[in-house]
Amino acid sequence: MPTITTKDGAQIFYKDWGTGQPIVFSHGWPLTADDWDAQMMFFGERGFRVIAADRRGHGRSTQTWDGNDMDTYADDLAALTDKLDLKNAIHIGHSTGGGEVARYIGRHGSKRVAMAVLISSVPPLMLKTDKNPAGAPMEVFDDLRAQYTKNRPQFYKDITLPFYGYNRPGAKISEGIREKWWLQAMMGGVKAGYDCIKAFSETDFTEDLKKFDVPTLILHGDDDQIVPIGASALQSSKLVKGATLKVYPGFPHGMPTTNADQINADLLAFVKQSKQSAAA
Repeated sequence: MPTITTKDGAQIFYKDWGTGQPIVFSHGWPLTADDWDAQMMFFGERGFRVIAADRRGHGRSTQTWDGNDMDTYADDLAALTDKLDLKNAIHIGHSTGGGEVARYIGRHGSKRVAMAVLISSVPPLMLKTDKNPAGAPMEVFDDLRAQYTKNRPQFYKDITLPFYGYNRPGAKISEGIREKWWLQAMMGGVKAGYDCIKAFSETDFTEDLKKFDVPTLILHGDDDQIVPIGASALQSSKLVKGATLKVYPGFPHGMPTTNADQINADLLAFVKQSKQSAAA
């Protein structure tokens, strides 16, 4: 399996398919690069080089005890882009992966980045604070940790319902998609999954977003039950200069899977439009 070795010795598994302009995908908690199947096939077939890694502690990468935080995730992503010598790359992050993309640009700059896309993403801050009243109180995340610790396999199975909007009236449930989510999640380390709850909920990406200087697309469903739109996309779109915000009525958190055709079409349109604007 292709891997890179980080400065602390962690082995990060990655996929690197095709040729052309690179698109780097950063997955959500507690999943793997496999969560991007629909996007990697779509863009790979259209002449792009598609790359996705399993975050440390997740999937086929090293299950580290330490380093399960946004700074380290961003440094791991930088190590991957440096190792592959990626230039003019499009970075797309979903959920926690959107935070990873934000911290990567905030921490390492955009010299290798052509565009950024945040899908159902956690920035700028999920936790409720005096300065962030739209966030969720700490009790919500403490409860997540309690359920996780008590019965991780069942917790993972249960969370697939709100993740994909399968708990809504009339929803057409795919047990295969639920099982794929569960399998990806259970491949990860228990410590990494626990620590990542803190990473995605308590990290403040406000200053990272202010450093964005590339064309940026922000996509979010207004029925996202995992990362509510009010504390995330609606705020991020104000912080990223010139960002394009697209809101999908009724779409769930896992819309890159449940609504892949729509999301892929909009991603492709954004890439084409941004390239035309740059060439003009």
